[in-house]
Amino acid sequence: MLKLGLQLYTLRDLLEQDFKGTLAKVAELGYQGVEFHHFYGYSAEEVKSLLDELGLEMVGTHVQYDSLVNDFDQVVSYHKAIGNRNIIVPHLSEEQRSDWSSIFANLKEISNKLKQHDMVLLYHNHDFELTEKINEKTALDTLFSTLPEEVLAELDTCWIHYAGYDPVEYIAAYEGRLPIVHWKDLKRNPDGSPLTVELGQGEVDVAAVGDAADKAGVEWIVVEQDLCTNPPLQSIETSLNWIKQYVNNGGKVNV
Repeated sequence: MLKLGLQLYTLRDLLEQDFKGTLAKVAELGYQGVEFHHFYGYSAEEVKSLLDELGLEMVGTHVQYDSLVNDFDQVVSYHKAIGNRNIIVPHLSEEQRSDWSSIFANLKEISNKLKQHDMVLLYHNHDFELTEKINEKTALDTLFSTLPEEVLAELDTCWIHYAGYDPVEYIAAYEGRLPIVHWKDLKRNPDGSPLTVELGQGEVDVAAVGDAADKAGVEWIVVEQDLCTNPPLQSIETSLNWIKQYVNNGGKVNV
């Protein structure tokens, strides 16, 4: 059964204002785990203590590619102290991906070094990995076919959908290499740009995503909303209420 997490980027402004209080509200709503993108100046010991106090599990952390290349030892030290094994590359700039071969080489080296610390490297996609091609394959598929199987995927199903691909098919294709899936919904603005919305309120078949993730043996399904037009805590509660309805209809999520 899928465990339910929250990508805390959704609550970034609230966390900056009240880190501890915001995490407490996430736990109170019923999310089991959290995925970090920033620690707002808190020490690893403070973060670990707070998670233990609130009963929140550590899903993983989005760590910028440059930090992994240039500050590897510091990254490992901090995440060991908070008990995090999943180190996730969240994004590549246009400048960085002008040289995919260097990216592949660096990610392979980073993965090997993380393995020595009992940690795992994951890669999180946006839409550009599917719209950009390398040797006639999507950049995403090229990345994972080039890198060793120890480098795992965190598929963002909303961005897969927005790029014109079927997230259910992608989840099935990456079975066995996919411990975390991002659960996200969207509508399109009049100009075609994406607007992230609460689960069940957009065009993504989020129920099918949940079913596929469970079938593929995914451990964590993680709610994320890049931009909330409603108050963010209200948005994550609305998504959670949809998840509870999904579970009542047979969905396999632990809530």
